[in-house]
Amino acid sequence: MFTGARLLVTVGGGAAAAPSHIEERHMKRISFITAIVAGAVAATTSATLADGDSDKGAKAFRQCAACHTLQAGDHRTGPSLSGIWGKPAGSITTFNRYSKALKNSGIVWNAEALDRWLEDPKAMVPGNRMVFRGVAEKMTRDDLIAFLKSASESKGQAAASGMGGMGHHGQEMPKLKELDANNRIVAIQHCRDTYEVTTEDGKAHAFWEFNLRFKVDSGNNGPAPGKPVLAPSGMMGDRAFAVFAAPDEISVFIKKGC
Repeated sequence: MFTGARLLVTVGGGAAAAPSHIEERHMKRISFITAIVAGAVAATTSATLADGDSDKGAKAFRQCAACHTLQAGDHRTGPSLSGIWGKPAGSITTFNRYSKALKNSGIVWNAEALDRWLEDPKAMVPGNRMVFRGVAEKMTRDDLIAFLKSASESKGQAAASGMGGMGHHGQEMPKLKELDANNRIVAIQHCRDTYEVTTEDGKAHAFWEFNLRFKVDSGNNGPAPGKPVLAPSGMMGDRAFAVFAAPDEISVFIKKGC
């Protein structure tokens, strides 16, 4: 018998409903509309990620420059972001501080991946070592993504324009080899809780041992081998860094005696 738009077909003593021609047309129409909506969503997402302003992104990048540069091989707390576009996460062989979580993530840096990472790196890859909390504003993330893509495509031109050499807290990294005699260390003596540091100009500088920090910079901006430097730290002049070209130089320079 007929009931509305359905034909009831008896099969083995039971009744089964079969779609009529009207239902088939209806289902095709729904599938067509679904495809249109899905395409529109994808297009909207792509357009949104492509709408960033590269110039604004260059300014926003200054908050990233505390840990990253755009010069190939010039790593800071984080790896260089030179040529990041299309590169697998955790793949720079000259950077040794990746977390296992990031190296094993399988992420490839494109617009979608960078957007998720910049928004909340801890949520995207739990257990990674990124200390930055993320960028909440979607527009700022889009600007940063546009800038990073542009910098990758320009093959380092962004770095040459002055963004690539930004180092600690967004300041230009000093070239320690070029410091004057009043910064070049010739001797360090440790007596009880005091370090006395003598510089090439003949002056002796006394520091409470807790306030003299020993650092190593083996990069291009670091001191020459065997020629450590004294770099001030803090506003009061009572703290400083003794920076060496290699770790094994530290014990050679420190002599005990009062």
